[in-house]
Amino acid sequence: MSHQVPAELFYTKDHEWVRVEGETATVGITDFAQSALGDIVFVELPAAGSTYSHGDTFGVVESIKSVSDLFSPLDGEVLEKNEALEASPDLCNQAPYESWMIKLKLSSTNVSHLLNAKSYTEFCASLD
Repeated sequence: MSHQVPAELFYTKDHEWVRVEGETATVGITDFAQSALGDIVFVELPAAGSTYSHGDTFGVVESIKSVSDLFSPLDGEVLEKNEALEASPDLCNQAPYESWMIKLKLSSTNVSHLLNAKSYTEFCASLD
């Protein structure tokens, strides 16, 4: 199965995508994740000001199939959450790379633990 994997983003093995712009990271779930989850019916996101370390759970996505935790790909403080997703969680299914979840002010811009598009594509292929 083929999934969209934009080359300009970073990825985690938990299927979050990350766009790093200076000291800000925009985070969402990947096309692979939304496809595996099925129809997303609920998204719970943290308030601005919440702080997370890499690997911490920052929210929850609930679909008709399952409930999945969201994991912070980097260390930082939440600048904002995408409130549109709380009202219309299905946006994650329709446009996973436009439907970001949170924006983090990074406390470290080290992204060496994240996957590039090629590595993430290979990782996903190993799961199919």
